[in-house]
Amino acid sequence: MGEIESWTGTRRISWAAVPAPVRDAVEERLGARVTAAERLAGGFSEGVAARLRLADGRDVFVKATADPAVRDFHRREGVIASAFAVGVPSPPLLFALDLDPWVVLVFAFVEAELATEPDRPRVLDAATAMAAALTPAPARPATAPRLGGFADLSRPQVARCSPWAAAHLDDLVELERSQDWAGDTLLHGDLYLFNALVSAQRVWIVDWAHAWVGPAYCDVLTVMAGSGGVPPETLLAGNALTRDLPPPVVDGFLAAHAGFLVRLAVRASDPSLSAAAASLGRASLKWLARRPYSAT
Repeated sequence: MGEIESWTGTRRISWAAVPAPVRDAVEERLGARVTAAERLAGGFSEGVAARLRLADGRDVFVKATADPAVRDFHRREGVIASAFAVGVPSPPLLFALDLDPWVVLVFAFVEAELATEPDRPRVLDAATAMAAALTPAPARPATAPRLGGFADLSRPQVARCSPWAAAHLDDLVELERSQDWAGDTLLHGDLYLFNALVSAQRVWIVDWAHAWVGPAYCDVLTVMAGSGGVPPETLLAGNALTRDLPPPVVDGFLAAHAGFLVRLAVRASDPSLSAAAASLGRASLKWLARRPYSAT
């Protein structure tokens, strides 16, 4: 099982719940009637994530929302996906529709499953190749990296996720503040196993709403940090983007990555999202605690 896939998909709605004018507009752009819709697992946000079967035999993937908290994420993802060149491991965006209050993204459908722990090396390879393909960045979203957060939390709040982090809170704040996120790579920014699809032939990276431009190593370190199989230090030493990173850079990323996740775990109103963030944050902290240059 992937890191948290059992917690995802709890707020999805059916394609039939989308207003008829929106469904009609999608069918018009597709040039074919929808004959069947399969709700798909994955994701935390409220909205549609579905496989649509068309009367002409094609399948497409649609995600749609009218939730004010999610619409801008979909709009942002549409801009990013439209900038991808052939070769980027992401399903092609066919079109986007902004039909206030609904935002709809329609992608080519790929026959693949959510990645699980045994797939992590393949996802890591895909992330490494993707960093090369997306440098220099083909799009430059204004999105800030979702990194850092310990400075906003009290010791008791942090202790709810990690007693070790609470005991080393001052060091973690200093580590996350010391980092420079300058770079020229378009990064996914949310690259966990539940945002990767795998088939026998290839890996697809999906859900680009949190993309940002920064150092090429960030996505691959995110993939490594969640490893429940191969030790992260082994992955670190074997990857071209990370093997020569100065130890303080790795430590600083892990601290900032965990800081974001712990803050999210403490403040999220969705219990599933909070549990997922706490689990992922603890994985980064577990690795950091074992690093020779970590806070002690």
